[in-house]
Amino acid sequence: MDISFVNKYFPFILQGTWVALYITLFSAVFGFLIGLLVAVTRIAKFTSDDLKEEFRKGGGISAFWPRVLALLKYLLGKLADIYVAVTRGTPTIVQLLIVYNIILLNIEDPTVSAIFAFSLNSGAYTAEIIRGGILSVDKGQMEAARSLGLNFSTSMRYVIIPQALKSILPALGNEFIVLLKETAIVSVIGVGDLVNRANKVMSITYRPYEPYISIAVIYLVLTGVFSAILGKYERRLRQSD
Repeated sequence: MDISFVNKYFPFILQGTWVALYITLFSAVFGFLIGLLVAVTRIAKFTSDDLKEEFRKGGGISAFWPRVLALLKYLLGKLADIYVAVTRGTPTIVQLLIVYNIILLNIEDPTVSAIFAFSLNSGAYTAEIIRGGILSVDKGQMEAARSLGLNFSTSMRYVIIPQALKSILPALGNEFIVLLKETAIVSVIGVGDLVNRANKVMSITYRPYEPYISIAVIYLVLTGVFSAILGKYERRLRQSD
């Protein structure tokens, strides 16, 4: 390994760390919000049998709005199912290229496309994590909240979701680390991340060893730091049980 590389090119590559971190951070936040919305929608959705049962009921004109609400829940549930299935069933790099070249074609900054694509991608996986956490909460918790007069949304917000979040924090942390590593593909749309900068250095020096080993070490350090932080929080949560 050429030691002079460290002084000459490593600072340039290291600047890509901030790009990877803020893409990961923004995508994780937006992905969590999308995932929470999709998870609640999928849990509260009406199946086709529920919808038929709603329309079989009598009630005349007074049943109009309940039926509209039932139809809305059915359609939103279907959309949420399709979103999760499509996002989980297609490669992340394909989603990124579709967002950059089709959906956000007129957006000049490729970083915006990267955050948008990774938010959608993370939202689907986070939705399944949150849905699993919510379903793991004892059904009696919801029944107890409803018996106290709380409606569905208030029961979810103050009773169910706080308990679910506690159990899914390790999985959410793992999703964050996976997201951080996946941002390495944003170089294909011209974002100046670690891989993009390493490619530029390699094209100048014609030496692949130093730049690629450098970004591998940087990612290893980043994931190691975040894993240690998550481990610390997990131990705190176990102590509070």
